[in-house]
Amino acid sequence: MSVNLMKGQKVSLTKGDPSLQKIVVGLGWDVNAYNTGADFDLDASAFLLGANGKTADSKDFVFYRNLSHPSGAVVHTGDNTTGAGEGDDEQIKVDLSKVPQSIMRIAFTATIYDAESRRQTFGQVNNAYIRIYDELSGRELVRYDLGEDFSVETAVVFGELYRNNGEWKFNAIGSGYQGGLAALCGSYGIEVG
Repeated sequence: MSVNLMKGQKVSLTKGDPSLQKIVVGLGWDVNAYNTGADFDLDASAFLLGANGKTADSKDFVFYRNLSHPSGAVVHTGDNTTGAGEGDDEQIKVDLSKVPQSIMRIAFTATIYDAESRRQTFGQVNNAYIRIYDELSGRELVRYDLGEDFSVETAVVFGELYRNNGEWKFNAIGSGYQGGLAALCGSYGIEVG
């Protein structure tokens, strides 16, 4: 049975199932009827973070231009440029057994591509969620529906996987940023050119 989380809630993914190894993080959203004259293209990303809350280098940032971490632990399944259809709009696969020991947290985010020139914000996005399911069984483990009104934000941290006392846990964050992908990268220690 899936656990539905509220903002700020945390849950252990591996306490009840220590053998859990391969998970899929699905992110989804709908765009409301407000027309900005351009299509919405939301992009899911993962930042692999050390104990200091920063990436060690740009390879620790998995997104539509870098689909796989060098360790093979985190793999983005590809960019959905329209968000059309039901279910997850983008997915990121995580093999917990391959996550390097130096990585303490993995932050899952979404940004709006070219948001400023397209005059788009997360205030125009509805039904945004993040869910985690067991890749082998397909069983949904946890789900967090954002349900927030992000009127000016162009980037959102949906949640984080993190290590704690030998377990993998998930934290529902739901925190918005202005400044899109550049602001997120800056906060996680990646310089944007």
